[in-house]
Amino acid sequence: MSATSKRRSGVALWRRPWIRWASVLTLFGVGVGVAGFFTAWTQVCRIGVCPTTEALSSYIPNQTSKLYAADGRFIAELGLERRTLVRLDEIPQHVKDAFLVVEDKRFYDHNGIDYIRVFGALLRNIKAGAFAEGFSTITMQLARNIFPESLTREKTLLRKLKEAHVARDIEAAFPKDRILELYLNQIYLGSGAYGIETAAQRYFGKSVRDVSVAEAAMLAALPKAPERYNPRRYADRAIERRNTVIELMRRAEVVTNSDASLAKAFPLQLAQRTESGETAPYFVEWVRQQLDQQFGQRLYENGLKVYTTLDLDMQAAAERAMEEQLASIESGKYGPFSHLTFEQYEARVAEGENLGGGGNSPYLQGAFVAVDPRLGAVRALVGGRDFADSKFNRAVQALRQPGSTFKPIVYAAAIRAGLGPAHVIEDTPVEMSQVSGEVWRPQNFDLKFEGNMPMRRALYMSRNIPAIKVGLELGPDQVIRMARRFGISTPIPPYPSLYIGAGDVYPLEMISSYSVFANLGLRTTPYAILRVETADGELIWQPRPEREAVLTPEEAWLMVSMMKDVVGRGTAYNATTGAGFRVPAGGKTGTTNDGADVWFIGFTADLVAGIWVGFDRPKKIKSNAQGGSLAAPAWTAFMQDVYKRKPEPPDWPRPDGIVVRQIDARTGLLANFSCLGNTVTEFFVFGNEPRLSCTDYQMIAPKVEGDSLVGGALPRAYRDTTNPFRIPPL
Repeated sequence: MSATSKRRSGVALWRRPWIRWASVLTLFGVGVGVAGFFTAWTQVCRIGVCPTTEALSSYIPNQTSKLYAADGRFIAELGLERRTLVRLDEIPQHVKDAFLVVEDKRFYDHNGIDYIRVFGALLRNIKAGAFAEGFSTITMQLARNIFPESLTREKTLLRKLKEAHVARDIEAAFPKDRILELYLNQIYLGSGAYGIETAAQRYFGKSVRDVSVAEAAMLAALPKAPERYNPRRYADRAIERRNTVIELMRRAEVVTNSDASLAKAFPLQLAQRTESGETAPYFVEWVRQQLDQQFGQRLYENGLKVYTTLDLDMQAAAERAMEEQLASIESGKYGPFSHLTFEQYEARVAEGENLGGGGNSPYLQGAFVAVDPRLGAVRALVGGRDFADSKFNRAVQALRQPGSTFKPIVYAAAIRAGLGPAHVIEDTPVEMSQVSGEVWRPQNFDLKFEGNMPMRRALYMSRNIPAIKVGLELGPDQVIRMARRFGISTPIPPYPSLYIGAGDVYPLEMISSYSVFANLGLRTTPYAILRVETADGELIWQPRPEREAVLTPEEAWLMVSMMKDVVGRGTAYNATTGAGFRVPAGGKTGTTNDGADVWFIGFTADLVAGIWVGFDRPKKIKSNAQGGSLAAPAWTAFMQDVYKRKPEPPDWPRPDGIVVRQIDARTGLLANFSCLGNTVTEFFVFGNEPRLSCTDYQMIAPKVEGDSLVGGALPRAYRDTTNPFRIPPL
């Protein structure tokens, strides 16, 4: 067809009325649309519903407070948004390129709105018949992130217009580099990480200054769907998305072909928990609560630096020792275990079954604490098996019966009152009336009675009846007063059962109370925070450790001597000394009568550590549950791990006020030729040693009646004939 014919055909077509009307209506519709859009654009922010850029001119994103271990290593962040600010000139070019290529490749060419991208997205959305693709620029994303109350994430045209309007205002007020810097510090990148510095630390355990091309691409892959592409949870999906970003970088020629190939082949190497700020969650939460009381909202906004007492190596050893021991119990290593195991719980929850959790866990739990007794510094704290499943901190929140771990406090009160390790007590049946009118007939764990025995053996073999009889002689007030001086703050009922640990305690307090023994009489209060500084390094808070003399060095040394026998030949021998632990140490096992709580607390001269094991809702762990078998092995594993890395402390030096005597074990008096077959070497505080011999006792014991001290041997009555048979108050 000729050109003339085409023109004639077009004129003829135009003369058709319906064509003319359709064209007019189309032009009219476009005009109305343009006018409407222009009106909406000019009016959308006129009524004050859009945020202004004035707030942005002084805007500083909230920064998290950082927690550091005692050696300066990073532990965790505390804040509403976990963020660490970084300047744009500190960010490598390949990191900036990765984000620009993925999020806004014409960022430096537009004024806040990328019209090419807008029209492209509109066409694709029309074709899809739905909102399939957005067209937000980096500036629009920044506006949405900084002003979330005004610019919500609803998918409406009005919201997009407001967002674009604010983006234009931001572009008019700030240079491009400042906008990009704010964006990279503000954006959410999953796992609680806001900004690229925190994300780099969280995922890779390094500063953004040090990330590789592959790691930069991984970070840039996250804004699209931070949780969907979380490399910790969905590694394969994350790698696929990362490689897509690398390919976009190659096409944009910001990386070479060879560098892109190497980056795509780079394995996903994520940081360990100790590097990424996900370690010691129970310790971190405990510290957070203390800091919140001291600093309030400043803690979450001002980027404080908090230096703690935590030893990351000890923390890892404690977590490992406790979990391995609990898993061993569940596996049946110590006899049949009939309860739901942690592994079974996780498997059933993964299948969608609701088994509780959250607060009270249905599986076996534990708590582990390690303290430097010289300072009171908490070096490790484990409050449970899985913080994500249960945030209840058993180390500092659980109230549990300490069982026989309380007995050293009773015996410390007796030593303080003038008794000694050779003091003889009757391990014979006893009964007493309760307030309810019922008769209480306490038993030893083995349901047997051994007759007369020295206080030393009563402790290291953890006999209940002797501990109760010593407590009865002292009286509840004296024992409770001593427990308070040891740092026990919980209510202690003044009943005879308190002498064998029936009163509830917090594990942290019970464990740290043994600092009195480790320090030869000096109690230190446990603490977790060394100092707090501002983001600029200015010291603003430094708690002062608390110390109190509870026993004299001589009294404490006698207790240490007795408690060393617990690990040397007593209830903890098989799991400690018998298992190869050779560092000078003392300790005490603990088991409640119903087998619902098992403990072991042990100490060296420079470390106190203890473990509790049980169910959140108390019930018998297993038949024949004992602290020596179910708890002490974890302590030994922890201590062996610790002393592989640090020097072993020396034994406790014997104070000058300690005297040594040869004693008749049956009576607790001085040995002579007539009782040589029962002679033992024993220690006494000078002035409290026996003055009479076993022969003297045999001659005059029948003439003495009414001695207030328990036991038939009456050793203390014959140390000093002027001594009224009464224990002096503490």
